[in-house]
Amino acid sequence: ASTSGAEHASARARGAAVERDEPPAIGIRCVAYNNQSNRLAVSRTDGTVEIYNLSANYFQEKFFPGHESRATEALCWAKGQRLFSAGLNGEIIEYDLQALNIKYAVDAFGGPIWSMAVSPCGSQLLVGCEDGSVKLFQITPDKIQFERNFDRQKSRILSLSWHPSGTHIAAGSIDYISVFAVKSGSAVHKMLVDRQYMGVSKRKCIIWGVAFLSDGTIISVDSAGKVQFWDSATGTLVKNHLIANADVQSIAVSDQEDSFVVGTAEGTVFHFQLVSVTSNSSEKQWVRTKPFQHHTHDVRAVAHSPTALISGGTDTHLVIRPLMEKVEVKNYDAALRKITFPHRRLISCSKKRHLLLFQFAHHLELWRLGSTVATGKNGDTLPLSKDADHLLHLKTKGPENIICSCISPCGSWIAYSTTSRFFLYRLNYEHDNISLQRVSKMPAFLRSALQILFSEDSTKLFVASNQGSLHTIRLLEGSFKHLHTFQPQSGTVESMCLLAVSPDGNWLAASGTSAGVHVYNIKHLKLHCTVPAYNFPVTALAIAPNTNNLVIAHSDQQVFEYSIPDKQYTEWSRTIQKQGFHYLWLQRDTPITHISFHPKRPMHILLHDAYMFCIIDKSLPLPNDKTLLYNPLPPTNESDVIRRRTAHAFKISKIYKPLLFMDLLDERTLVAVERPLDDIIAQLPPPIKKKKFGT
Repeated sequence: ASTSGAEHASARARGAAVERDEPPAIGIRCVAYNNQSNRLAVSRTDGTVEIYNLSANYFQEKFFPGHESRATEALCWAKGQRLFSAGLNGEIIEYDLQALNIKYAVDAFGGPIWSMAVSPCGSQLLVGCEDGSVKLFQITPDKIQFERNFDRQKSRILSLSWHPSGTHIAAGSIDYISVFAVKSGSAVHKMLVDRQYMGVSKRKCIIWGVAFLSDGTIISVDSAGKVQFWDSATGTLVKNHLIANADVQSIAVSDQEDSFVVGTAEGTVFHFQLVSVTSNSSEKQWVRTKPFQHHTHDVRAVAHSPTALISGGTDTHLVIRPLMEKVEVKNYDAALRKITFPHRRLISCSKKRHLLLFQFAHHLELWRLGSTVATGKNGDTLPLSKDADHLLHLKTKGPENIICSCISPCGSWIAYSTTSRFFLYRLNYEHDNISLQRVSKMPAFLRSALQILFSEDSTKLFVASNQGSLHTIRLLEGSFKHLHTFQPQSGTVESMCLLAVSPDGNWLAASGTSAGVHVYNIKHLKLHCTVPAYNFPVTALAIAPNTNNLVIAHSDQQVFEYSIPDKQYTEWSRTIQKQGFHYLWLQRDTPITHISFHPKRPMHILLHDAYMFCIIDKSLPLPNDKTLLYNPLPPTNESDVIRRRTAHAFKISKIYKPLLFMDLLDERTLVAVERPLDDIIAQLPPPIKKKKFGT
């Protein structure tokens, strides 16, 4: 899969220029695992909340955009798949997982909220506040209701945990742990924590995490690097483990209470297991079994699923480490994975003008790619004759993060959306000058758009709202006209997260957060067909020119081709499902995020994930499990017969560092945007220095 050298040079030059204006990387603050739905909620330091579907190959299926005033400190699931967060603005927030917006926010009136916990039965919510109060809320079917305060403590409540029976709670503060009786709300015990830190008395000891077990044991983790076991009935310390030279910041216990995981400020994750003292003894004790070093910085949050240890922190990575003894089938679940980038695109491209639009939390950047007149042989990096240009820095007003953005193929329009506003700009180019004209009075129904897409001829704009409807807008010179709204099917409010329009402008495909794909006829403004539902979410879709075949990638790495005119799967797609994909293809653990097509080669499908770029040539035979999938190009001295025999449909390149974007600009030029992980790490504050032996 070779391309001309110009695109490599231009893409690399662009990367070098953009990295200087990179915002700080956004670390992970909290994680919450839901056993019923096997989903993981993750909140980041800018207030963004992401939902990962662990049953669907850990795909990031939903997200809620961040907000400057929402510094999330706690995240938890309640009965009926309800998700709550709380933070330093003193509010408790519930999220609407269907419409992908915030249902409501309630002020707890205790100052900043540092901790939160849901009762074992899932009907009550506790929050720990800056003013030392612990507040109990009742979770009603449509909201939460304040019930009462517990005895107020002297300092902020940094961690909370319910006893599995629901009768008592443990609250971690500064220098002590309190045990409350839920019925009376009064403190039953106060356990003072030793301030000794590596033999030196520290001023304060912060209890970052507590876990209340069925047998009455309370496990605490603190800023002095200790994991401690307490007897809640007597209020005494039972056992002490000094495990780190820095804070132990997080703890999560398995449902069976036979294993727990803690994260430290040194980036280490420790696993503790309850094991028998001797082989035939019923007596058991907690033993530290394994330390893992998958993070470079603080591990602020951990979770424990039935099959994996999950951790996240300042270095932005979400790490899922499988517990090999719990994994029955050696497939996706047996792979260690680091999720670093969102499973959606944050870059759009104007092919006609060779422009790239980059989306950040609070601004957009427009760059013109560099170019070269030099020539060279395959694989050369060519010198630039014209450097990349930074054309535009468009900053948003207000505290809300940008949800989605897009530049039109002709380069004359930019659209983006936040939770409460939709913006459309007309761009005018005069030589090297660029002027921006904002289109005023955008209708209110466009705000909270989850996806924006322009038609190939840049005359129409398609907007997917968070209420499940799809709006079609005609673009006029500096203004617009609302043409039609496709309403969601059968009364469901399912948000459409992915859109694809056919190059001829006749068809629009839209996919929601579950598995269905709807195809609309844009000319006749009606639903044309629905692709049969598949039980894994869609990660990318695109409509091929000429044939109007819809290519759909799912999170389990299956790729389908569906003929829109014939309303059925194509012959090639049926063949692939009969034979099956290569086992190495199915074992990949990053989702395909983009699909495109070569204008002059109708048999080629181009697609990429974060670590590979692939061309599928439908005219060649499929590889079977005995074939080399990642086949290098055969040597030139081999005969054509052998070369044809070893050739198969998949041409895969893994030369790129994490790949955020890749697309064809024209039939000879490909643009790739890489985001090296080292650059992200370089922006972070330095990790805690560790003294090495002998230094």
